[in-house]
Amino acid sequence: MFSKSDPLCVMYTQGMENKQWREFGRTEVIDNTLNPDFVRKFIVDYFFEEKQNLRFDLYDVDSKSPDLSKHDFLGQAFCTLGEIVGSPGSRLEKSLTIGAFSLNSRTGKPMPAVSNGSGLWMESLRTTGLEASGGVPGKKCGTIILSAEELSNCRDVATMQFCANKLDKKDFFGKSDPFLVFYRSNEDGTFTICHKTEVMKNTLNPVWQTFSIPVRALCNGDYDRTIKVEVYDWDRDGSHDFIGEFTTSYRELARGQSQFNIYEVVNPKKKMKKKKYVNSGTVTLLSFAVESECTFLDYIKGGTQINFTVAIDFTASNGNPSQSTSLHYMSPYQLNAYALALTAVGEIIQHYDSDKMFPALGFGAKLPPDGRVSHEFPLNGNQENPSCCGIDGILEAYHHSLRTVQLYGPTNFAPVVTHVARNAAEVQDGSQYSVLLIITDGVISDMAQTKEAIVNAAKLPMSIIIIGVGQAEFDGESPPPRCAPRGFRPLEMAPPKRVRARTAVCAAIWMSRQGVSVCLFAQGGVCQGVYRTPTHQGCGEEAPSHSSLLHPGSLWRVGEWHHGLEVRDSCDWAPPVSWPQFSHL
Repeated sequence: MFSKSDPLCVMYTQGMENKQWREFGRTEVIDNTLNPDFVRKFIVDYFFEEKQNLRFDLYDVDSKSPDLSKHDFLGQAFCTLGEIVGSPGSRLEKSLTIGAFSLNSRTGKPMPAVSNGSGLWMESLRTTGLEASGGVPGKKCGTIILSAEELSNCRDVATMQFCANKLDKKDFFGKSDPFLVFYRSNEDGTFTICHKTEVMKNTLNPVWQTFSIPVRALCNGDYDRTIKVEVYDWDRDGSHDFIGEFTTSYRELARGQSQFNIYEVVNPKKKMKKKKYVNSGTVTLLSFAVESECTFLDYIKGGTQINFTVAIDFTASNGNPSQSTSLHYMSPYQLNAYALALTAVGEIIQHYDSDKMFPALGFGAKLPPDGRVSHEFPLNGNQENPSCCGIDGILEAYHHSLRTVQLYGPTNFAPVVTHVARNAAEVQDGSQYSVLLIITDGVISDMAQTKEAIVNAAKLPMSIIIIGVGQAEFDGESPPPRCAPRGFRPLEMAPPKRVRARTAVCAAIWMSRQGVSVCLFAQGGVCQGVYRTPTHQGCGEEAPSHSSLLHPGSLWRVGEWHHGLEVRDSCDWAPPVSWPQFSHL
């Protein structure tokens, strides 16, 4: 009642075929302002020949809840990506309104959408004159300003640290609470915010924490482009006091700590009014370093080996292997669902493993001679060395196990996840990367334990691929665990209604410092995600050839069919950065 709004912007993209709105991403929350300038950017693919509909919803955040229905809806705007790109300077202004057709009749708020995201284009967001509309459809409630800029191919990440000395005192009962705001200059002479430092309380000589920022976000790969830095004194009510500003460039910053990187903080208004005014303090660059983000291919070229482990579901829900209705039925004429999935993924991954020896495990079966239930047994029967020679060796061991074990249950994933994590923890020098393929027909029985196992493995060089076969319910709606690292997403599987007659499975592998990447696929040929390098470098062909079709990083467009595999959605898994250190973002 006595403050302004705490706005948040949510961006949605619309499916080409079903026209369903899907959440692409959210900006940060900016406290107590009606004119927010959001720092967080959305990186999206731009296709000239397609109409790419976008929707932007603004909320006044009232709590820490991620549920948008818990917050006050401020308004929304619709446009296409082409509208933004084609506007003068690629800058578009749209009025925020309440769209009656998109509101929930019970809550008066927009209909929910499915979370998603990926991309290649960068957008910045700014809104002005936000106000509550009172839920009146069609009423204007502010303006949103959208701008777009094509990303360069620069993959460098700059890490830097700043300090300041003798800044102006702005607080009546104290000193100042300074923070820095970085802006990248645009082609039309305007500036786009790209980073904010943390606030340093009650000091005129702050030393800010080291931060990292992609060079393309800082200057879009143009080393001489102007970078403006503004210095503010933080105020609780959001009306931060301007202390001063200075300009620099990436090329100047790259010199590192020197006399060239000590900047005078100047307040233009003070300079005009006071003849004796010199500055409002100085800001000094303490350190500067640059690292290149590495792609999957960079690591492969550097000699990284893929350690492939397969885990197969031997629970009773698969049916009696001797009957043709069983998912484990071994027909003399064709491979069963498990063998198809194993072959499709394994034939791709095996080329990145020099010795072609792959551990193969089973779970959910009773083992001879005592009928003990195991969720981590070797298919070849060798507890000391569960490795099989090539994909043919895995298939042979799989067929042997079907004849010797009794299908039972339940469907527990945690033991095999822990098994692979234990091996991955032994080598973290960048020379090896572990991939666990789990093929299952049912819902996970030990979801809590599986989540915990994945969280515990979040810093390890490993990925998990889950392939769901059969007609069971594969929707994973459980929220992530409380202790999940940033970037963690709950396990999900392809719902059976999307399974097609044709079968093709693809493997996409990320080396991610945001946690274990869980790639989701379905038997029947429907891909649940588009997985690629951050900027599609080296793998951006529009129609991948048969040989590169299932390669990690291949670019597949939504709505296309490739070798019996339809691309339905995109995915926002973290790109592979700074591996093998595996520090969290």
